[in-house]
Amino acid sequence: MDARVLTISRIGPFRSSATTFGVLVASGFRRYSTYRQATIAGSFTNIVFGFLRCYVLLAVAAGAVGQRPAGYDVEQLATYVWVGQGLLAVIGMWGWTELAERIRTGDIAADLLRPVSPVTSYLAADLGRALHAMLTRFGPPLVAGAIFFPLHVPSRWQTVPLFAVSVILAVIICFACRYVVNATAYWLQDARGPIMLWTLGSGVLGGLYFPLRLLPDWATVTLWLGTPLPSLLQAPLDVITERDGPALQAGLVGVQAFWAVLTVSLAVLVQRRAERRLVVQGG
Repeated sequence: MDARVLTISRIGPFRSSATTFGVLVASGFRRYSTYRQATIAGSFTNIVFGFLRCYVLLAVAAGAVGQRPAGYDVEQLATYVWVGQGLLAVIGMWGWTELAERIRTGDIAADLLRPVSPVTSYLAADLGRALHAMLTRFGPPLVAGAIFFPLHVPSRWQTVPLFAVSVILAVIICFACRYVVNATAYWLQDARGPIMLWTLGSGVLGGLYFPLRLLPDWATVTLWLGTPLPSLLQAPLDVITERDGPALQAGLVGVQAFWAVLTVSLAVLVQRRAERRLVVQGG
């Protein structure tokens, strides 16, 4: 009987934690599902900019030797653009300033009183947001691209599962990076400067505006191994376009897994350090 009670006591907290995490994910999903007009407007905007980006890259391909700039053919470039437009809302690189605002106003004190760490609760909510975006914002740009442009259809069985894992890791990495950038408000009070730098840098160095393979090899390798930014968009897009062989495909996802662990650990460390110096005005 004692052994049974001991087993239940060990399993119970993990089961409770998993349930709590799932509830937070669901709450994040429900929160963003209420913004129906914003979802429609965002999809329309992504489609419009998708046409602009696609024609620019196709023009680059037309002027390249063999029409294969950096090893991408025309179909792969079109897929790169339209899948990237669909993933913009899923990964959510921009627009999140909630943590910084709560730190500035002092509302973060309420978050610290909850039984769940702010990093865990915000991560769960962000996963719910990403799930909603995948169901509502990923498809329309991809359908629009398929109608007007020839897209690359994956030819390897492992591509789609690897792509799914790659997207999940990209969401986690992006969340952790945004959390650290927002957390600078603990020290600066106003995080608008770091957030602006993040907005500019993540788009350029994350692979949104152009494939990073167009850069010199030394720059590409430095970005891949020295920063988590290529793991945001470049990695999942290279996986789905099958730009590389199966081994390198899996290697890209492995690099993402490394950065996911590192960035989340950094977010936890920053949060713990910040709690030691947090002073809430008026209390």
